[in-house]
Amino acid sequence: MTHTRAATPTPPPQKGTSVTDEHAQHPSHPITSGGPIVPNSPARTTPANPVTADPDFPAGSVWATAQTSSAAQRKARYVAESTAHPAKMLPAVAAYAITHYTQPGDLVFDPMCGIGTTLIEAVHHGRRAIGVEYEPHWVQITRANLALARHAGVEHDGQVYHGDARQLATLLPAHYRGQIGLVVTSPPYGPTTHGRVSATPEGGVHKYHHRYGNLLDRGNLANIGHHRLLAGFTKILTATAAFLRPGGHIVITLRPWREHAELIDLPSQILTCGINAGLVPVERCVALLARLTENDLVARGSFFQRDFIRKQRHAGLPLHLIAHEDVLVFRTKSPSSAPPVVTDRRRAQPLIRVGGATPDNQQCQTTASWAA
Repeated sequence: MTHTRAATPTPPPQKGTSVTDEHAQHPSHPITSGGPIVPNSPARTTPANPVTADPDFPAGSVWATAQTSSAAQRKARYVAESTAHPAKMLPAVAAYAITHYTQPGDLVFDPMCGIGTTLIEAVHHGRRAIGVEYEPHWVQITRANLALARHAGVEHDGQVYHGDARQLATLLPAHYRGQIGLVVTSPPYGPTTHGRVSATPEGGVHKYHHRYGNLLDRGNLANIGHHRLLAGFTKILTATAAFLRPGGHIVITLRPWREHAELIDLPSQILTCGINAGLVPVERCVALLARLTENDLVARGSFFQRDFIRKQRHAGLPLHLIAHEDVLVFRTKSPSSAPPVVTDRRRAQPLIRVGGATPDNQQCQTTASWAA
């Protein structure tokens, strides 16, 4: 087991408590914090700490991004058709990254924007936003969401382009090169996801909204197999780096998943993709998918997640509901030879330090699950 120690902010917070949940606990993956984690609004976030000099122990933080349900987070900001997308990013996750790594007026980009969650949260926080989406239907939904933001009084510079993100060099206008301050995105997890369910007259359930477009479309990264997906995502990251400004960040949200009972460690694989694309990993964080209370985590598992876990536990396999997503943070290589440092422009104190001693040697621990 790897233990981490919490850095103590100034003024010192109250000592944290162990946070566990019978549905979300996994003892082999501890996450620590420097005190009680307070629910964050997208505009008031607790920043991650600077990266340590040792690249084997990057900084990390816990993002309290599921204090309200996904439906509540999307209310009045997204058109009803947005719910049909099989793998929507939680708006609070995108908002956290945007408010932490950019300033108003900065340009935010998502090369696989889906319904445009990154774009919508960016424009609502005074940033400029562009996105690319392969599926024509989701391009139209993104444009509808941008129009909804403008109708709500948000004057914004937000645009979405239809095309394959592997062809960014020819897809995006040249004037964007070197201008993007932040990329927030997430890779697909294969051709199907949990989706949604409805009851049938026979007493069963009907599954829908669980596929990425046409399964026969081999141009869609979700349909080309895992190894080719990784190769395609590396190509996207490489192309994206050319549009980032010096010191710009790339934030990738993702989680492991099981395929034929085998755990696929997608976060570690995408970390390798980023390094192969010439990016520098600077943080590995946790975005909670469970509501954080004073003493525990309240999981927000879907019907299929709960049903799967119930069946696996009945068979004797101690799996757990998903409680978080991994967040990998990269930045472009600096011309300086000095170690990269993530700084928060509001000069707030660090939340977590991974792999280092703290001034008062205090330690507190929370536990969250890996994907089942």
